[in-house]
Amino acid sequence: MAKIPMPTNRRSLLHQCTAELVGTFILAFFGTGVVHVAVLTGAPSGLWQVAVVWALAVTLAVYSTAAVSGAHINPAMTIAFAAHRQFPWSKVGPYIASQVIGAFAAAAVLYVLFHNYITDFEAAHHLIRGAAGSELSAKVFGEYFPNPSDAAGLQEQYAKCSLPQAMLAEGIGTAFLAFFVFALTDSRNRERPGMNMAPLFIGLTVAMVIMVVAPLTQAGLNPARDFGPRLFSYLAGWGEIAIPGPRGGFLTVYILSPIVGAVAGGAAYQYVVRARESAVTGKDGPSPLETAKAEEGVNA
Repeated sequence: MAKIPMPTNRRSLLHQCTAELVGTFILAFFGTGVVHVAVLTGAPSGLWQVAVVWALAVTLAVYSTAAVSGAHINPAMTIAFAAHRQFPWSKVGPYIASQVIGAFAAAAVLYVLFHNYITDFEAAHHLIRGAAGSELSAKVFGEYFPNPSDAAGLQEQYAKCSLPQAMLAEGIGTAFLAFFVFALTDSRNRERPGMNMAPLFIGLTVAMVIMVVAPLTQAGLNPARDFGPRLFSYLAGWGEIAIPGPRGGFLTVYILSPIVGAVAGGAAYQYVVRARESAVTGKDGPSPLETAKAEEGVNA
């Protein structure tokens, strides 16, 4: 979920981290917010409607902050950029901390707005916050596998998606996300849309992955998007239902798997597709003119 790995103009680390915090807040407020609306009010009623809001949230977050920080807004993408695109490892920790804080803050604001709806939902479904089954309300913050829909049938639902399946789903989904982000932001990729269109296509990539992965894992794809709100729900009364969760696995499914997936997806583009393109064209990198044009697009 990022336009570029690094802004081309020099910014202070504090300025960059502030942009990451704001960008992740935008992403989590609207993305997690539409999950609140869908679960607590029944509108929007379809997965595609939720996915479209996520797509727009990603798109607008990137447009808003990319010129300052590169708009990683996802720890998995930050690590992938450090591994494959020379993003400084010294900035990885501050970036990730800022992203988690932004997502946590968004969850706190959403709780203030929706806490009465959450209470009514819990009462209507006979849920005791923090007790077994209360993941039905906790899922508006963190994610669970498979996507829980009925407290009475949770055990049957568990059989549909095991821990390895959930890890694979999050890993593959984030790998596709990183692969397309790397392709869309590669100045040597002559067939990519202009840099001003890259955020839109990154958002649509998120929507596409959600449509396939969300029934299995709610499609986290972003450790900050999961852990920030999950930590808030832990403190807001869901306790062990939030962390470590009724089946455990939040660390492996929603943090480690997206990181591994993003690094693998970035590598697949950088060292397979991109390397093959260089071998075919005999071109090892962008020309100075191409670099200047790419930088002009970023700073416009």
